[in-house]
Amino acid sequence: MNEQVKPAGSEANKTSERSVRRDLYDWIQCVVMAVIICVLLFSFFVRLVDVVGESMMPTLEPGDKIIVSNLFYEPKQGDIVVFRKDEYRDEPLVKRIIAVEGQTIDIDFNRGIVYVDGEPIDEPYIAEPTVEEEDFTGRVTVPEGCIFVMGDNRNHSTDSRTSTIGFVDERCIMGKVYFTLYPLKNFGSVYA
Repeated sequence: MNEQVKPAGSEANKTSERSVRRDLYDWIQCVVMAVIICVLLFSFFVRLVDVVGESMMPTLEPGDKIIVSNLFYEPKQGDIVVFRKDEYRDEPLVKRIIAVEGQTIDIDFNRGIVYVDGEPIDEPYIAEPTVEEEDFTGRVTVPEGCIFVMGDNRNHSTDSRTSTIGFVDERCIMGKVYFTLYPLKNFGSVYA
């Protein structure tokens, strides 16, 4: 009787090879799923926007990369938003909502105080008091479906005080700024 003897390591090698292939397949599957989730997330739910200019300093600096979402968003006073105003600039603009539809805005440029519905608003985030009038013409009421926005760096911001920006139609809002992604020193700064 002539029996063939199989080497003992042969079966172990095949099992090990299958295990490596299975692990490699699992890793590839995980990477592909992560890429698909990121593409869907950044296509439909959030956007990554670069801050251009100094109008939001000290809150946001030029070059900051911010996460923005419009999912279930309703504009509220104090929110930082990104919007488009193509007749002014091609790039998206980043400003803070000072008032929403139906609210009245007035600014005392001598004292640097912004009033909403007759009450001074608390603005610990501004770089300096608001003394630049631009072409603001006094007490105004925000029309339906619009917002009134200003930069935190008030005296170096083109915003709703000017006729080039004026009231912003809510349909032009790309979303609310939720946090800073980059640079790392500002990573995770939350603006909720």
